[in-house]
Amino acid sequence: MPKFVYDFTEGNRDLKDLLGGKGANLAEMTNLGLPVPPGFTITTDACRYYLAEGTVPDGLDEEVTRHLRDLEASIGRTLGDADDPLLVSVRSGAKFSMPGMMDTVLNVGLSDHSVDGLAKQSGNERFAWDAYRRLIQMFGKTVLDIDGAHFERAIDDAKQAKGATSDTQLDAEDLKALTATYKGIVQEQAGREFPQDPREQMNLAVMAVFNSWNSDRAVLYRRQERIPSDLGTAVSVVAMVFGNLGDDSGTGVAFTRDPGTGAQGVYGDYLQNAQGEDVVAGIRNTVPLQDLETIDKGSYDQLMGIMQTLEDHYRDLCDIEFTIERGKLWMLQTRVGKRTAGAAFRIATQLVKQGMIDLDEALTRVTGAELTRLMFPRFDTTGDVALITTAISASPGAAVGRAVFDSATAVAWAEGRGEKVILVRRETNPEDLHGMIAAEGVLTARGGKTSHAAVVARGMGKTCVCGAEALEIDEAEKQFTGPDGVVVREGDVISVDGTSGAVYLGEVPVIASNVVQYFEGELEPDADALVAAVHTLMTHADDARRLGVRANADNGPDCARARRFGAGGVGLVRTEHMFLGERRQLVEDLILAGTDDVARRAALDALEPLQRGDFGQILEAMDRLPVTIRLIDPPLHEFLPDFTDLSVKVALEGDNASAQDLRLLEAVRRLHEQNPMLGLRGVRLGLVIPGLFDMQVRAIAHATADRLAAGGDPQPEIMIPLVATVQELEITRESAERVLAEVAEETGAEVHALIGTMIEVPRAAVTAGEIAKSADFFSFGTNDLTQMTWAFSRDDVEGAFFSPYIAKGIFGESPFETLDVEGVGRLVTIAAAEGRATKPGLKLGVCGEHGGDPASVWFFHQAGLDYVSCSPFRVPIARLEAGRAAVASGGSDAR
Repeated sequence: MPKFVYDFTEGNRDLKDLLGGKGANLAEMTNLGLPVPPGFTITTDACRYYLAEGTVPDGLDEEVTRHLRDLEASIGRTLGDADDPLLVSVRSGAKFSMPGMMDTVLNVGLSDHSVDGLAKQSGNERFAWDAYRRLIQMFGKTVLDIDGAHFERAIDDAKQAKGATSDTQLDAEDLKALTATYKGIVQEQAGREFPQDPREQMNLAVMAVFNSWNSDRAVLYRRQERIPSDLGTAVSVVAMVFGNLGDDSGTGVAFTRDPGTGAQGVYGDYLQNAQGEDVVAGIRNTVPLQDLETIDKGSYDQLMGIMQTLEDHYRDLCDIEFTIERGKLWMLQTRVGKRTAGAAFRIATQLVKQGMIDLDEALTRVTGAELTRLMFPRFDTTGDVALITTAISASPGAAVGRAVFDSATAVAWAEGRGEKVILVRRETNPEDLHGMIAAEGVLTARGGKTSHAAVVARGMGKTCVCGAEALEIDEAEKQFTGPDGVVVREGDVISVDGTSGAVYLGEVPVIASNVVQYFEGELEPDADALVAAVHTLMTHADDARRLGVRANADNGPDCARARRFGAGGVGLVRTEHMFLGERRQLVEDLILAGTDDVARRAALDALEPLQRGDFGQILEAMDRLPVTIRLIDPPLHEFLPDFTDLSVKVALEGDNASAQDLRLLEAVRRLHEQNPMLGLRGVRLGLVIPGLFDMQVRAIAHATADRLAAGGDPQPEIMIPLVATVQELEITRESAERVLAEVAEETGAEVHALIGTMIEVPRAAVTAGEIAKSADFFSFGTNDLTQMTWAFSRDDVEGAFFSPYIAKGIFGESPFETLDVEGVGRLVTIAAAEGRATKPGLKLGVCGEHGGDPASVWFFHQAGLDYVSCSPFRVPIARLEAGRAAVASGGSDAR
């Protein structure tokens, strides 16, 4: 029979798929001989079976019973025993850390029958009733789906009646009364009594963990982080240890390095006389972990040793949860910790210097998404800024937006109104996940670097400031008051600096990040620790990568910036962008010329020197590097007035309508297309309008000759767009070669250009073997190839139905953001293979914006393409991901 339950002594960290991250790491720490409370883990296999069949697999209950009996024997206590009860926690734990999963349920096994026994054994009646009320509160909220506000109001009322400011000021009688109130809430809200059978409590909690895998919060987080939906979650059942037995007990979270900056040192939070989730929930402000040395030096010293052991073992930043029970240290969890983008780069290079990992592994520890975050602007506070307060810098970044005080408003304003918002809360909880995703940044009055808000924000790359105790946040009135009396109401703009912890009134201007300044050449590689780390890993990525990286750029300044950012050429010059503004009239004249050869020639003669200047500027900026110039590819209607507007104008003018307007109206009517994206554009336009492509090729050739005469080394490549059949390419290529030869003879220069095509029509992809006979290169235009493969018009469908498609799981992410590997990727693979079968030396690239998407770059590496091309800003991201892809596949010394 399959095995569904593993004791902590049976697992290890390599079993995350089966035991989840939490269970696997508890087993690993157990194997390392660290002080871990005994327990067992129910596997993800059991979860997947339950979700598919609606019932637990045969034999699971018996396995759980056997492991529970072993646990009871090791502890010397029995679950729910009236005199000396064993209590357990029930914890969710998927392969990946997921804030959307069910919260831990502590103190499972307590009941009316056993609470007095716990009080006697502990010698602390207050502790026993505190543990019992916590169980009912957690169980009611997470297992029975009762709104947690009911319990919060009840404890607030109890504190108010007592005149207490903290729950620690409630005595045993107060907590006993509160427990009765909580049981009443369960009866009223759930329609049942709180279960008194300890095994029923445990079983219901396990089922709730399984069900939480498909909760709205979990699904939302998986989509946000692109986590597969079929992994399932494991459940760990752990013997309870108690941090709320008095001031000699407590609970805390520790990091082996600062997750915000990567700096080495002692980082974390500690809370005396507290249990479980008190620290991460942020309901009471913690003390710095360093204070534990004064509070309990023995436990502190032991913890420091364990932290070093774990970092050496995992060779990475470790995130640790621990409890001290009457001076005895217990390890409750460890994992490779979430960190900010800056910390990721710094830590990776630190570990290389310390000899713990090599540069290849360091490259796998950072991502293009993290590099993107480092390139975002930062605040410029040199001018007149209005500082409200400074608190804990929990997750760096510069976020500006309108203050909102609940997650529903954050989503409504961000998604419905297009507003940038800052979510302001006393403290966040798992229900705030959708609001945090929608917001630009998060600001809380409570909590520290290990609170829910901080941990989730770091994981998502969101700016976050926590523990702003100086702010009086009134969520009911939707406002907060600063220490100097300034009042910020919902809708007011604030600026939040997650790097310094500063909160400003109004919008603070931003300046380029240090990392962007480094790429621009304005800062030296050793300008600061972060820039040095980025430089080290970018250099190694460039050494390792096989894929070239080019830029999509349409003018000299963009090309120059792309080159500074490390582009090895231009993969796409969109020449249609050169015909806008004042030049649009010349294209209009060309269209109106129709069959009038003289008028058409005049329009082309006017355009050619302008194009020659455009191409010369680009070739100069990219001297010695390849520049792929796509011949004009717009739907013609883009250069003509709107049909309806022009019709109305002519109708209103009547007999007074100008001859020009009448000719325009006739041309617009003649060229009107129901679907311009699939109409007269690309190579079709060049074949229908004589001389258009020849004019562009002539301009390219003359610009090339000019650069050669100036001592340059231009490397133009001419790309024919929208080819669907080899005959289109043959005719256009023949004409282009004729023009190149004419200019070479005219100028005496050796004008040479590769001639290839853009593969953006599915037919071209599946007939690539034929098309390759007339092509020197293929460049995959994945934007249009995606549109045509899916029968989507991007401009029409993204706002129409992409959101519900993603919500229903039809898309994991937009196919315009990350390449559809199964469909569009299959066409790329076919075209690449058939093209090179015909012409082994065929150069292959991609010029759609997928060329800058991290996941897509990995696919293009695996597909054997020669280069990717993307917008200049994304060039460093593509360089990094190309290096990571090469390292992951064994490395390459080719470029």
